[in-house]
Amino acid sequence: MKLILFDCDGTLVDSVSLIHETMRRTFLHFDKPEPKVEATKAIIGLTLDIAIARMLGRPHAGDEEVAMMAYYKSLFSEVRRDLDFREPLFPGIRELIDKIGPRDDLLIGAVTGKSRRGLDLIMETHGFGKYFVVSRTADDCPSKPHPAMVTECCDETGMVPGVTKVIGDAVYDMQMAKAAGATAIGVSWGYASVQDLWNAGADAVVDHPSELLAHIG
Repeated sequence: MKLILFDCDGTLVDSVSLIHETMRRTFLHFDKPEPKVEATKAIIGLTLDIAIARMLGRPHAGDEEVAMMAYYKSLFSEVRRDLDFREPLFPGIRELIDKIGPRDDLLIGAVTGKSRRGLDLIMETHGFGKYFVVSRTADDCPSKPHPAMVTECCDETGMVPGVTKVIGDAVYDMQMAKAAGATAIGVSWGYASVQDLWNAGADAVVDHPSELLAHIG
């Protein structure tokens, strides 16, 4: 039995356009310089207040970052409706999940910097709820790369990190996996460079979801 934990944004779904537009509106509302999309890509995966602090060049999240986070959350659904965003699955993801989801030797979960509400919406939109048996979000745990998301999923499912594989597109995913003692598998279709994933401790990096089957076993 193995535990397979997927990151969400940049790994399962392509959400950069939605995240960036919401972040852009938030920064403008608080009279901050409009962020570049590259800056948004660099923080995807972090808990929102910490992500905003990073984009502002600050070492820690303070009162302003918390206020910006609250405003961002209040905008998110509105932006999603305005621009008709549906956070589409990356090509090949549905086929992968449909293939591994029914397997008796695997437990599947999600570890994400999204809110619980945001993850639930993704699961509902794409019909993945029947396959994902465990999850941790920004509402539940410290921000990546802290290992809590992984270790708590292990505890809930009765698994150990040694048989757990974390699949993600971000440096923070690789760092989180290694900190927890799990296997780190990077994906090249997300928002970090392949070299950055290797530098962060990836045990493998794949270019298409179908390649994950060999690493999942």
